[in-house]
Amino acid sequence: MKRSTNRRVFLKKSATLAAGLALPSLFGNSAFVQNALQEIDIKSLFKSNREDALILTERIFQKCILERIMPPTPPLEHNWVYPGGPYYKGQWIWDTMFVVDLLSILPDKKQVIRDIFRNYWDFQDRWNQKMPEYAQDMVTVAIKTEPQEVRQFSQIPILAWGVERVFQRNADRELLLQCLPRLEKFHNWYWRERDLTNAGMVTVGSYSGDIQHARWETFDYECNMDDLKLVKHPTRKGENEGAWYGDIWVTGNTAYLIMAEKSLVRLAESIGDTAMAARRQPFIDKAVQAMRDHMWDEKAGTFLSVKKDTMEKIPVATISSWVPLAAGVPTKKMAQRMAEVLSTESWQTPLPIPTVDRRDPRWKSRDFWRGDVWPSTNYQIASGLASYGHTGLAAIIADKTVENAIRNGISEHYDSVTGLPLGIPDYCMSASIATMMLDGLTKNYTLQLKKK
Repeated sequence: MKRSTNRRVFLKKSATLAAGLALPSLFGNSAFVQNALQEIDIKSLFKSNREDALILTERIFQKCILERIMPPTPPLEHNWVYPGGPYYKGQWIWDTMFVVDLLSILPDKKQVIRDIFRNYWDFQDRWNQKMPEYAQDMVTVAIKTEPQEVRQFSQIPILAWGVERVFQRNADRELLLQCLPRLEKFHNWYWRERDLTNAGMVTVGSYSGDIQHARWETFDYECNMDDLKLVKHPTRKGENEGAWYGDIWVTGNTAYLIMAEKSLVRLAESIGDTAMAARRQPFIDKAVQAMRDHMWDEKAGTFLSVKKDTMEKIPVATISSWVPLAAGVPTKKMAQRMAEVLSTESWQTPLPIPTVDRRDPRWKSRDFWRGDVWPSTNYQIASGLASYGHTGLAAIIADKTVENAIRNGISEHYDSVTGLPLGIPDYCMSASIATMMLDGLTKNYTLQLKKK
């Protein structure tokens, strides 16, 4: 298939349109960056066993984090995170969480981070004024700068995970008070509008009725979504109803929602809101069991997406098959099997982990979510492996990711065979390369915050 090529043509065409969009300081909020760099020497915050790791970390903080913080730009009324490149003009859900995680390490950035999250809740308010009750409290995939259209679908639901990461670093209780009620509403929307039959698993969708918009709600071009169809709501009737909902229960988004719910429970408990924690726990329990019952495939040694109506597994393992590790979904026995499969040549490309099984005929080492490698998914899968005790395999993945970035530069994604950079240079969520080192996932590269 030529999806990766088609996307490149689309992005090239979009660049012409993008040039006409109002976006102050397109290549970074220079005043913000200069002030931050004058306030603190990034390298002085860290210690490492290698100078090249410190240099890489310094570049990540400058290019992937500080230069991505933008001043208010309608409709965004607060500081916001610009991912990078000519097309990505807006604040995404998924991408932004890897930025705020590391931004929270820096001093005096609490208000900036509160502002970034405030943009999501402002969007909820605008959205709720126009949408029917069942659609209330969605957070869009990206709050796009004007005059771009409002996207009518969401994205990988890791906002609560991002809030928890920030709170673990800077203990900003005010951020929790701002975010937790809104996060619960967002999660309620997700279960209501993506788990249509109360199965404990979620699909993708879009109120636009555009099937590619629905795919963009997850890892958009991955092979398990090739036969996706959009259908109407199974029970809700009305003349304004459309074919807005996918017919596949998706491993990645279901696992991410579990991960986010676990974060929300811990955050609620940290501020003494035991009632919220109690409300969220049943969602976790049901979803974990549903994934184990319906998505686990012993022969494949991983979790597979399934057809919504028949529960028939889609026979291809993709990058989303491994996300359940990060969400704590597998049993120890399942995680052992997953580690065994991830250690095979199907997944241990010269730069692991490819976004689809290398044995699949659709695999191509540089194709967008169809054989390439992304630092952010490598980070989360390595984290999941380590949490189950598979620290050696986690270190192989993390070390190779860091080594490749030192050799070939920071980029949005990479060729899984050559390691050459693909997509946008210094893309924001590739900040996760530094997070791998900070979280102790690497063996060859140590990176730690200096004690104050």
